[in-house]
Amino acid sequence: METPYPEPISPGKTRIGWIGIGVMGAAMASRLLSAGYSITIYARSPSKALPLQSKGAQLVDSPYEVAKCSDVVFTMVGHPSDVRSVVLDTNHGILAGLNPGGVIVDSTTSSPAQAREIFQAAKAKGCHSIDSPVSGGDIGARDGKLAIFAGGDQSVVNWLSPLYEVLGKVTYMGQAGCGQSCKIANQIVVGANLLGLSEGLVFADKAGLDARKLLDAVRTGAAGSMVMELFGGRMIDRDFKAGGFAEYMVKDMGMGVDVVEESEDERVPVLPGAALGKQLFAGMVANGDGNLGTQALITVIERLNGK
Repeated sequence: METPYPEPISPGKTRIGWIGIGVMGAAMASRLLSAGYSITIYARSPSKALPLQSKGAQLVDSPYEVAKCSDVVFTMVGHPSDVRSVVLDTNHGILAGLNPGGVIVDSTTSSPAQAREIFQAAKAKGCHSIDSPVSGGDIGARDGKLAIFAGGDQSVVNWLSPLYEVLGKVTYMGQAGCGQSCKIANQIVVGANLLGLSEGLVFADKAGLDARKLLDAVRTGAAGSMVMELFGGRMIDRDFKAGGFAEYMVKDMGMGVDVVEESEDERVPVLPGAALGKQLFAGMVANGDGNLGTQALITVIERLNGK
């Protein structure tokens, strides 16, 4: 059975492909498997696919093979260069294997300009592409409570609703590339929140305050935030396991700060806070901590304070 766009999506018929099974990708794919969808996966390290295979996923040898047997192919990889390789490689990429009516859903935080390029390449082949990055970290992925930002044809985004509902809440942001632009804006806000939370906790420590009492005191006031709920306790407990890697924040915030490199007009924002945030996360990478979670930003502030 198959259900290429615009045939209605259903667990018993729609064939899902998934490329990128790290912390986020594996949790998202697992939710779709639990919802009854058949999933074909590709992994550069096949051993990482074993948990999903134990739940019924089928492992193949290339993105091309994933696409050949899928109606919808999700990607959740690391960098824009990875997206380009996985999607546009003329011999082994998704577009080389995707059948007419097939849909690519890129959940990677990537370049808006590249999202527009992939959209046009898919369109030329009679296929569709949606840039669809997510926010919510590993907990949101596990619990199906991700915020999802979609760019591309709205009719295709609407068609994907049964899949999005398993993963979280989708918001249609506009034409191709708008989903990625929304995610970059999201990361700028998250980065600022992480910095404020880190500095607040370091200040509290210096002032002799109980960190947990601090969070309990301020969380219902103006200082409260989702970042505080997700990461405040982890910072206090020194739990720096990655839901999202610190090194990716350098990339994500960099795409906002360095937007001038791909800007098609003069609407280039000046973002001093984002520039500082990018440098602080780059400091984590320089310290060898790029593979820690974003909440480990507090370690940079602690180092600056001699701790």
